[in-house]
Amino acid sequence: MTTHYVAVVGAGFIGPVHVEGLRRAGQQVLGILGSSPARSRQAADALGIARAYDSYEQLLADRDVQSVHITTPNRFHFEMASQAIRAGKHVMCEKPLAMNSRESAELTRLAATANVAAGVNYNIRYYPLCLEAAEQVRGGSLGNVFHVTGSYSQDWLFHPTDFNWRVSAAEGGALRAVADIGTHWLDLIYAVTGLEIEAVCADLLTVYPTRYQSRGSVETFSGQASPAAGTVTSDMEPINVTTEDYGCIMLRFRGGARGNVWVSQVSAGRKNCLRFEVAGSGRSLAWNSEQPNSLWIGHRDRANESLLRDPALLGPIARQYA
Repeated sequence: MTTHYVAVVGAGFIGPVHVEGLRRAGQQVLGILGSSPARSRQAADALGIARAYDSYEQLLADRDVQSVHITTPNRFHFEMASQAIRAGKHVMCEKPLAMNSRESAELTRLAATANVAAGVNYNIRYYPLCLEAAEQVRGGSLGNVFHVTGSYSQDWLFHPTDFNWRVSAAEGGALRAVADIGTHWLDLIYAVTGLEIEAVCADLLTVYPTRYQSRGSVETFSGQASPAAGTVTSDMEPINVTTEDYGCIMLRFRGGARGNVWVSQVSAGRKNCLRFEVAGSGRSLAWNSEQPNSLWIGHRDRANESLLRDPALLGPIARQYA
């Protein structure tokens, strides 16, 4: 295994998760950059990282750094990723890759012409039973795929007083629920089936056109309840919201298969629930992230099956992750 020397940009919710993942994989995290020099030093001390950068320019100038992990708000992704690629650094960027397709296309072009590795951090495709589902599709046991259905639901923005930078189109992009969590589902379906989307039709809903921001915001999956469990108080500021809380998308895949998915960040009781079902001419498969160690296998003429996460029962690729 090759050891890379990595710097992480972003010290909020997901940055420390990258640090932990890199260390588990035997990589060396040399430094971290937060939203200010003070945040950088605070994160470095808390995570046991040697270098705390004062600026992105300082990070890119560090010759010891080979790879950069970008875990900032979405609006920074394009500029930071393009600068890192031009500086000769390998890049791992959180999703969504950019604010729009023009920026994504430019980053793809830059990465293709540079002698560096560049990727987007989609992790759900590596769940053992998702890998097993992909192996079964490739092996032909599903036959021809007819259609794919599923959903991704959360409740961390359930109250009108729940507020986070992701709510802002200026910070996160014009799409929110679709780009923040729907993109995970879309990537997973591509990884499992290999089907490429050629057309979409979407219906988006902003449940709360006005949200209320207190002095702080709700950190993603922090476990913090919003003030007074959704009660609007006099010290809150009303904020106009244009990004969607819910979206339903019909999909047409190259080759003729169809699909649909709905995503929601206002589904009470659903903390982080991704589900999919793939229907083919041979059998069907279904998986649920809230029960990740079981893959449902559906049959027409015999009993259905539930395949459990057991290395002895999985294919060679999935077995490596089980």
